[in-house]
Amino acid sequence: MAASETSNGTTLRHAFGNVLSFFILILIGVLAFSIRLFSVIKYESVIHEFDPYFNYRVTQFLTKNGIYDFWNWFDDRTWYPLGRVIGGTVYPGLTLTAGSLWWFLNSLNIPLSVETICVFTAPIFSAFTSWATYLLTREVKGAGAGLTAAALIAMVPSYISRSVAGSYDNEAVAIFALIFTFYLYIKTLNTGSLFYATLNAIAYFYMVCSWGGYTFIINLIPMHVLLCIVTGRYSSRLYIAYAPLVVLGTLLAALVPVVGFNAVMTSEHFASFLVFIILHVVALVYYIKGILSPKMFKVAVTLVVSIGLLVCLAVVAVLVALVASSPTKGWSGRSLSLLDPTYASKYIPIIASVSEHQPPTWPSYFMDINVLAFLVPAGIIACFSPLSDASSFVILYIVTSVYFSGVMVRLMLVLAPAACIMSGIALSEAFDVFTRSIKFQLPGLLVPSQVDAGETSSENTVSQNEVPKTDKRADTLKERPSRKNRKKEKEPVEKPSIKSQIEKRLLVLPFEGSILAIFLLVLLGAFYVVHCVWAAAEAYSAPSIVLTSHSHDGLHVFDDFREAYAWLSHNTEVDDKVASWWDYGYQTTAMANRTVIVDNNTWNNTHIATVGTAMSSPEKEAWEIFNSLDVKYVLVVFGGLVGYPSDDINKFLWMVRIGGGVFPHIKEPDYLRDGQYRIDNQATPTMLNCLMYKLSYYRFVDTDGKGFDRVRQTEIGKKHFKLTHFEEVFTTHHWMVRLYKLKPPKNRIRGKTKKSKSKSSSTSSTKKSGTKRNPWH
Repeated sequence: MAASETSNGTTLRHAFGNVLSFFILILIGVLAFSIRLFSVIKYESVIHEFDPYFNYRVTQFLTKNGIYDFWNWFDDRTWYPLGRVIGGTVYPGLTLTAGSLWWFLNSLNIPLSVETICVFTAPIFSAFTSWATYLLTREVKGAGAGLTAAALIAMVPSYISRSVAGSYDNEAVAIFALIFTFYLYIKTLNTGSLFYATLNAIAYFYMVCSWGGYTFIINLIPMHVLLCIVTGRYSSRLYIAYAPLVVLGTLLAALVPVVGFNAVMTSEHFASFLVFIILHVVALVYYIKGILSPKMFKVAVTLVVSIGLLVCLAVVAVLVALVASSPTKGWSGRSLSLLDPTYASKYIPIIASVSEHQPPTWPSYFMDINVLAFLVPAGIIACFSPLSDASSFVILYIVTSVYFSGVMVRLMLVLAPAACIMSGIALSEAFDVFTRSIKFQLPGLLVPSQVDAGETSSENTVSQNEVPKTDKRADTLKERPSRKNRKKEKEPVEKPSIKSQIEKRLLVLPFEGSILAIFLLVLLGAFYVVHCVWAAAEAYSAPSIVLTSHSHDGLHVFDDFREAYAWLSHNTEVDDKVASWWDYGYQTTAMANRTVIVDNNTWNNTHIATVGTAMSSPEKEAWEIFNSLDVKYVLVVFGGLVGYPSDDINKFLWMVRIGGGVFPHIKEPDYLRDGQYRIDNQATPTMLNCLMYKLSYYRFVDTDGKGFDRVRQTEIGKKHFKLTHFEEVFTTHHWMVRLYKLKPPKNRIRGKTKKSKSKSSSTSSTKKSGTKRNPWH
C-alpha cells in the first residue's frame, strides 16, 4: 500500500514537473522574443546593418516573382558591368524561411508586409533556439540543466547582437539550425533510432541552406565519432547516428546551388568521409568478432585492418590528387584564416579588412558572454561525472568553439550556445548540491534533539509530528519480522538505500554555507540579467543606418544614410551607376535602387581592388578609372564633423592594401609618414592628393574655420583646394554622407573649321601618345 502511494506520488510529481517545465519554456520563449524588441521600441521597425538589406531585397523578389524566378535571377544592379547570379551565390535558408512565413500569414488573411516579417524573423527564431538548447542540454544532463541553459541563451548578449529585431542576417536562423542538428545527433546517439537519424540529416540540410558555417557541424561530429572510437565507446547507436548523416546529409547539401559539388570536392568535407571509412572498418571488426572464434578473429582482424588501411590510403591519395592543383589545397580563404590566423592578413586582405573577422579582445568575452566565462570550467568538470557520449560531445563543442572564437570575433556567436549549455549544467549541478544539503539538514534544525544516524538514513516520507517516533519505529521494524523470508527480502532492499544515503551524505555541505552559496548564485544570475538587458537595450539595439548620441542638451539622431539614399533615389536616373567602398553596396542597391560597382558579397577581389585603386589615386587618374566603369556618382562616408569613427578615412588603408595587391603601383608606404597613418600637415603628398582625402575634406574648413577632424583629433593638412574632375552634388545634414558627380569630359569648342578640328585632334592624339596609357581602358 505504501509502495503504491509512493509510486502515485512520484507519478504526480513528474506530471507536475512536466507541466511546470512546459510553462517555463513558454516564458523563456517570450523572454527571448521580447528582449530583442528594444530596437523597434527605441527607433522604429527598420532593417539593420548592411548584409540584411540584401537579404531583404532578395526576399522581396522571392515573394513577388516566385521560387523559380528566384533560382534563375540574374541581378544587373550589382557588380556592374559583371552582374551576379543570385540563385547560385546565396544561401537561401533565411530567404525561403521568411518568404514561407509571409506566405503562410497572408494565407490566413494576416496582411503583414515583407519588411515586417524580415524585422521579426530573428526574434522569433531566438525563441526556437532557446527551446532547441533545452532539448540538447536535457539529453546531456537532464531537464533542470536544460531549463537553465535555455534561460541563459535567451538573454546572452553575443546571440542578441545577431538576432535583435531588424537583424535580418543568415545567423538569425542558422544558430537554431546548428543547435537543433546537434540535439538530433545526441538524441540519435542516445536512442539509436533511425527516425531521429533521418531528421538529423534534414536538419543538417536546413543548416547548409542557411549559413556557410555548416562546415563546423560536418567537422565537429566526425571529430566526436573518432573520439568515441579511439576511447573504446563504439556502439551500433554511434553508427546509426553518423552514417545516415554523412550519406543523406551530403546528398542533400549538394542540392543547394551555392554548395553543389563542393560538398564532396573541398577539403572542409574530407574529414567526414575519412571518419566514415574508419567507422565502417571498426563496425566490420566488431561484427566479425561476434561470429568467429578468437583464433580466427585475429586472422580476420589482420585482413580487415590491412584492407581498411589500403582503402584509406587510396582515398587519401585521391583526395590529395584532387586538391594538389589548388593553391589553397582545397580550402576556402575563410577556412584557412581560421586554421592559420595570419593567413588572411598575408594573402587575402579583403577578408582581414572586415571588422568582424578580427580576433576578439578579452573585454569582448566579458561583454558577450559575461559571467558565463567563469561558469564554463565548472560545467566541463560536471560533464566528466559521469562521462557519457553526450557529455563528451558538448565538451568537444566548447573546446573547439573557444578556439574559433579566439581567431575571429564573429564566431563568438558559435561559442555562446556552448557557453550557455556548460553554464546551465554547472548552475543546475550547483543548485542540486546546495538544495540537497539544505534538505538533509532541515529536519535536524526543526528538531535538534533527534539528529542521529538512524533518522538521516531513513528517507521515507514521515509527517512532521511523527519525527520523534522514528527511532522506536526503526527498532520495532528490526524486531517484528520473525520469518526468515521476510528478513531475506528486507536485507537486499535496505543495504543499497543505506549505501546511497551515505554517498549523498558525503556531498552534504554546511547549512549556512549552502544558503550563502545559493544567495550568491542568485546574485550572480541577477547581475547577468541586468547586463543582458543593458546590452540588448543600449549596445546592440541601435541600427547602423540610424545613429544616436547623447549630450547635455538631449538625444541627437543622425539619419544621414537614409537621407543620402533618398536623394539618390529621387534625383538621379534609374540607370546611373554609383561607386563607393563595398561596405555600402547592399544598402545603395536596396534603398536607392541604383546600380553599384561593388557590394558586400566581395566575390571578385579584382573589381574591389579597382575601386580601392581609384580612391587611392590622384583625382585625374581616379576620374579615368570611374569613367571607364560608366560611373556617374561617387559616395563617400565621412565622420570627421560629428565624430563617426567608421568612416572611409579610417578604412582607407584597407583600400590601399587591397588595391596594391592587384595593381602594384599602389604602395602602402607612400601613404604613411614614418610608418604612421596621418591626415594632418605631416601627411605625405600622396595622401593629401588622393581622391579619398579630397572627397572627404572638400570644403571641410568652412565648417569651423580650422578643419578639425573629431575622429582623428587633429587639424587636416590640406585645407583649401578645388576639385577639377568631380563636383559636389549633395552632402547630408551632419556631413556623414557626401555625394559627388563625375564632370563630363571637356566639350570641343564650336565654330572651328574641320581643318582646325583635325589639327586639334592630331595634337591631342600626340599628347595622348606621349602620356602613360591608362590600364583600365
